[in-house]
Amino acid sequence: MRTLRLVLPLVLWLTGSWQTLRAADPPSRAEVTAALQRATQFLTSQVADHGGYKWVASADGKFGNGEGVAPPGTIWVQPPGTPAVGMAFLEAYEATGDPIHLKAAEAAAMALVRGQLRSGGWNYRIEFTLQRRREFIYRDGPGGSRDDIPETPSPGGWDVWRQRKFKGDITVLDDDTTPSALRLLMRVDQALAFSNRAIHEAVHYALESTSNAQHPGGAWSHNYDRFPLQPPSAEHYPVLKASYPTNWSRTWTKDFTGGYALNDRITQNMIATMLLAYRIYEDERYLASAKRGGDFLLAAQMPDPQPAWAQQYNRQMQPVWDRKFEPPAISGLESQDVLETLLLLYRETGDRRYLEPIPRALAYLKSCELPGGRIARFYELQTNRPLYFTKDYQLTYDSRDVPEHYGFSFPSRLAAIEAQYRKLLETPADKLREEPAPAVTPELVQSVQKLLASQRADGAWLEPGEVRDPSGRKVRPPEGVVHSQTFINNVQTLCRYLAALPL
Repeated sequence: MRTLRLVLPLVLWLTGSWQTLRAADPPSRAEVTAALQRATQFLTSQVADHGGYKWVASADGKFGNGEGVAPPGTIWVQPPGTPAVGMAFLEAYEATGDPIHLKAAEAAAMALVRGQLRSGGWNYRIEFTLQRRREFIYRDGPGGSRDDIPETPSPGGWDVWRQRKFKGDITVLDDDTTPSALRLLMRVDQALAFSNRAIHEAVHYALESTSNAQHPGGAWSHNYDRFPLQPPSAEHYPVLKASYPTNWSRTWTKDFTGGYALNDRITQNMIATMLLAYRIYEDERYLASAKRGGDFLLAAQMPDPQPAWAQQYNRQMQPVWDRKFEPPAISGLESQDVLETLLLLYRETGDRRYLEPIPRALAYLKSCELPGGRIARFYELQTNRPLYFTKDYQLTYDSRDVPEHYGFSFPSRLAAIEAQYRKLLETPADKLREEPAPAVTPELVQSVQKLLASQRADGAWLEPGEVRDPSGRKVRPPEGVVHSQTFINNVQTLCRYLAALPL
């Protein structure tokens, strides 16, 4: 620490950051550890609802919302809700060893246990009040036992699930909802040395469910409405390579045939979740599931002239419509997500098959980049022209009148993906899983100083903003609101700093 304090001022002066920090000493381990403890104490005592969390809350916890209204007794699963907050608690526990953080993570996990559906996963939100709880078929509620699971008619899979006959039992994989819940439960299960029976049983129930929800080709769907007692039919869902449709409608078809989903990282997140399950439980079934997911990514790469990926495919492995602003197209965003998942698969398995599609995908996608270092969400099949929608949802090539609720272009991550790919090519097989050691940088020190300075004495980080009351009306508390994502970001920064400090 003494060496760091002697060298850091010179480094800051040379990098132009000295004036900002004004010669302040880097925060000590004790200061940062205390800040994390205060932050967790505030969130668990003032904001937590049955151990769970929303996206935004008032400082007294009375008002809150996720993507929708979340009155008292409602928590949010979809990140940055309960699983994401719980993961931040776990990071704080691993960085400090303070049991307050593990206790908070366990409470978040137990809230998820209470919200596990009979179908095996989770919906976007969990209800705890009796009246609203009746909207769902929870495992611990009426009709929630294994004996009550309905048979899935042939052929199973998306062609059955999309009928949504059991609306209170819909496991949602979209937006990392069920995958994030499962990852938190697994991590807490491991941290508790598998001693919490309720958490352990919930994990294996969810793993059985999500494993059986995987289609024969390796992909997962947006959701499913009953516990799949067996995988979908391989005869009905043949394993094929991606191809272009002969023609496709320029208007929304409303048929939702896209059962193989890359949109919003659905299959990608499930692959990562199965890899984590294998790491924790050392069960080859989960590794096999992740590899089948990887096989789907390989098969779903479109042939030339557009060797990248679409958002969703039908069982003929052709791109199809999803929502009215999601046409059959090559997706610049989801293709980048796929490339990152292929790199993850390579790091975890050492199988070079997952690297093979990357060079030609990178070359094609770099040719698609827009001015300003951005990439379009959609590129027209075969012509490669960027596609957009007008505010009344008419397909267009013009980007000037798009709806505001959806992203039609994003910053390109291709340079970073290519750098990671090239680094992995040079990494020995026995070093693939190693993470680079964190370092104390002037930027990190400055970020930590700002976080400590902005934290209230009670541990809260409050920001100006709105939250919704139980009726859905927007409320702007004068003291500010608690954003779960801000809490998560701040905890991660403080933990990264602790990990970088010399012991």
